[in-house]
Amino acid sequence: MQQLMEQAQLMQQQIASAQQELNDARVEGSAGGGLVVATVNGAGELQELKIKPEVVDAEDAQETVDTIADLVIAAVRDAVRAASELQRQKLGPLAQGLGGGGFGQLPGF
Repeated sequence: MQQLMEQAQLMQQQIASAQQELNDARVEGSAGGGLVVATVNGAGELQELKIKPEVVDAEDAQETVDTIADLVIAAVRDAVRAASELQRQKLGPLAQGLGGGGFGQLPGF
């Protein structure tokens, strides 16, 4: 019984460590050939958003707004997908140690 408790405590420490690594990690997603780049942490939280000036068309403001909105959504989705993959890599082996119980997946957009 003591050994089981020690193993559970070790796994808890490993999970906490992996979660901290995810919070510290940064992954990028992009859209429009890099015109918009979204950076999220490993937990899928948006950290930074870069939009290149080339996206802006001063002569057609509405088209520019619509294009930027579409590109931002696509870039964030791409970044969250990458964060979800990182989450599977970091937490997947630990989840299997718990009998395959799943950790929450990042929300899809």
